[in-house]
This record gives sequence, structure tokens and C-alpha cells, in this order.
Amino acid sequence: MGFRRKRTVIPGKTPGELDAMEAAGEIVGRALRAVKEAAAPGVTTLELDAVAEDVIRSAGAVPTFKGYGGFPGSICSSVNDMIVHGIPDTATVLAEGDLVSIDCGATLDGWVGDSAWTFAVGEPTDEHRRLNEATEWVLARGIEAMVPGARLTDISWALECATADAEERFGVDLWIVDGYGGHGIGREMHEEPYLANEGRPGRGPVIEEGSTLAIEPMLALGTADSRVLDDDWGVVTLDGSWASHWEHTVAATADGPRILTPRR
Repeated sequence: MGFRRKRTVIPGKTPGELDAMEAAGEIVGRALRAVKEAAAPGVTTLELDAVAEDVIRSAGAVPTFKGYGGFPGSICSSVNDMIVHGIPDTATVLAEGDLVSIDCGATLDGWVGDSAWTFAVGEPTDEHRRLNEATEWVLARGIEAMVPGARLTDISWALECATADAEERFGVDLWIVDGYGGHGIGREMHEEPYLANEGRPGRGPVIEEGSTLAIEPMLALGTADSRVLDDDWGVVTLDGSWASHWEHTVAATADGPRILTPRR
């Protein structure tokens, strides 16, 4: 995915529109927490999907992912070497030490919230724990760059630099998964522009007050390369190394970055 239209700015949203997006995003946060609480050895990813869908629909929202491009689930559930877009099913049974990435979206009153996090089932290995903590830390550094007046690739640069810093900070080799990144978001889940997780700064449209982006680093332990499974959805690392994926929907405001998918 790349730029289809050359915009000079990422149009800002009004305070009321940001509040509406946060209302959707808060539901996503509740769904993610509920899924994590339900995750345990022996639980299938399809069972986790049912938990998320119940939270979303009970709040009066609609699961954004369900039916999106033909996707069958309310969440993407990606375990261990699967980076993103895993289809929930009965065959994927969680085990002690698994790393589980849950990506979730909810639409409320026409506005979308989109967020992802990765967590361990029980106790992960030390290396996998450091991978996951590093990816969360990289996301936080990317969010810090989401300020009015910055350019799109300033966030890409912040994510790339943070990944390099995280290798030393967390003592783990990290690879930025090639070809995947964040995106604009608002009335639709995937809007322009595409946000790469690495790249030179000072390029792309200007971030305005009220601009919104889904920022989502995806890091792997052994390779930047991936392949798509035969189901045309799940993306796994080419060498089988494990991956982590963290995402928030974020607005640029005069008071600093505002996370619109809080996990209260």
C-alpha cells in the first residue's frame, strides 16, 4: 500500500469528532482486556473472537473487522510466528508461553477505533518477553512524534530510531517487518496515508491539529521478511521467528498526542 493521492496535509478532525472516535476506541480497549483475561492454555482463538464480539456488540458497536474484505473474524489473532491478520479458528489452541497478538476494531456511530497488543499466555521465555516489551516501547516513541506540524515520515523515523535504541535497551535483535505499517483512520478503518514503520524524516503530508493515525510497529526476532498463508490473510515470518505487534489510534492535538483507543 502506498500513497494513492498526494495530500499536503492529513486533514484534522474537530474535538467532537475526536471524542466520537475515542468512544469507539474505548470499546476496543475493553474488548482487548476481556480477550487477554480469557486467554489461557487450552483456549482456542475462535473462543477469544467470541469474547471480543460480545464486548463490542454489547456496547452498541459493530466489529469493524467482521466481513472487512471478506475477513471472517471480529479480531485478528496471530500467535507466535504469525505477525498479523490471523483468522480465529478452532485449530489454534493456546499453550503456555505463547505470544498472542490481538488486533481489534469497533465502529460506533460511524467512527472507527483500531488497536492491537501482544501478550503472553502464562510465562514467556526471556527473549520473547524482551521482544514484546521492546515493541510496546517502540510504539510509545512513535506516538510521541504525533504532533501538529510534524510530517508523516517523522513518525516513521521515530519508529525506526526507537527500534535501533530498543535493541540495546532490551538486549534483543529486532527486525522491522517489511511492507506493513500504520494508516489513516476515521470514518473508515484504512484511510490514506500509509504510515511506514521506517524511513527518512521530513516527507509526506503535514500532521495538523486533529489529524488521526493508527500507529503500529511490527517487530520480529529473526527476519524482516514474511509470507502470506494459503488462506490469503495470515502473515508469518519467513524463518519462523516470533513477532510482536502493538497499535493505537492516535490524534495530534495542541496538548500533545491523544490516544483514542485507551485501555481503561
